[in-house]
Amino acid sequence: MENEHVVYVLRCKDQTLYTGYTNNLEARLRKHEEGKGAKYTRGRGPFILEAVKTFETKKEAMQQEYRVKRMSRSQKEAWIIGESEGSMVDENTK
Repeated sequence: MENEHVVYVLRCKDQTLYTGYTNNLEARLRKHEEGKGAKYTRGRGPFILEAVKTFETKKEAMQQEYRVKRMSRSQKEAWIIGESEGSMVDENTK
């Protein structure tokens, strides 16, 4: 999975959602589990990987990460469901 451009959403043990970008998902998830990932996720594990979306370019992935981070909780939940079903949910719906 190295050198892919991935946006992912984790559900923390406190049921909050964390959205991130990486080019190596396996290594990044390991960092989160070790408590060495993002400051937000430290102490909030274990995690459930709720959604993963791969992009051809870093720019596209970073733009998607930004869009997801700006979503409301209900919009993120809908996006997660849409990704798990393989359908496209309009991230821009408010």
